[in-house]
Amino acid sequence: MKEKHISEPRINDRIRVPEVRLVGPNGEQVGIVRVEDALRLAAEADLDLVEVAPMAKPPVAKLMDFGKYKYEAAMKAREARKNQVNTVIKEIKLRPKIDPHDYGTKKGHVVRFLGGGDKVKVTIMFRGREQSRPELGFRLLQRLAEDVVELGTVESAPKQDGRNMVMVLAPTKKKAQAMAEQRRRRDEAAGPASAEPTEVVEAVEVEADTAEATDVEAPETAETEPTA
Repeated sequence: MKEKHISEPRINDRIRVPEVRLVGPNGEQVGIVRVEDALRLAAEADLDLVEVAPMAKPPVAKLMDFGKYKYEAAMKAREARKNQVNTVIKEIKLRPKIDPHDYGTKKGHVVRFLGGGDKVKVTIMFRGREQSRPELGFRLLQRLAEDVVELGTVESAPKQDGRNMVMVLAPTKKKAQAMAEQRRRRDEAAGPASAEPTEVVEAVEVEADTAEATDVEAPETAETEPTA
């Protein structure tokens, strides 16, 4: 019969070796002792004997409150998952001769994406004779970069990609920092009695004839926001 894989360290009577290198509850080195003596010391201190380095010769065991240790480890893992983020690149598509109102709307999307810690891929779509005027797209991308300079920087300079011109903007704030600030603002607005908020990743849809906003690398769950 195959031995089951044990994810947790062996503790107390599950430690089946003749002797261990014992570490005290405050990290002090006790030395090599018989496992029976180590178990007796653990019982006298109302602590557990936990094998922390099973591959050592002899194995290293420590006196500790194993229940407290597991709780603290679970809290650390939960905090790490909370701060874990997915790298998302939003995409905004513009026409080189976009009118001022549409430009303001699309710039607002870029501002929101960068403020949320996401990168933004801005694509200028050329049609027909517009392909002979690449400077129009370059000037538009340059203008947009200048308009959002406080929130993002140019990670990839404008370059021609077939009939399109592409530029990538990177947020000045890290994704984790932006998410933490959003959580704090929601907590302050909702008050102390509110439950932990649920994070929502947004995608924006815009009219196809002027611009589009999509996720290049979309998360599993996304909500669609009405067109501004």
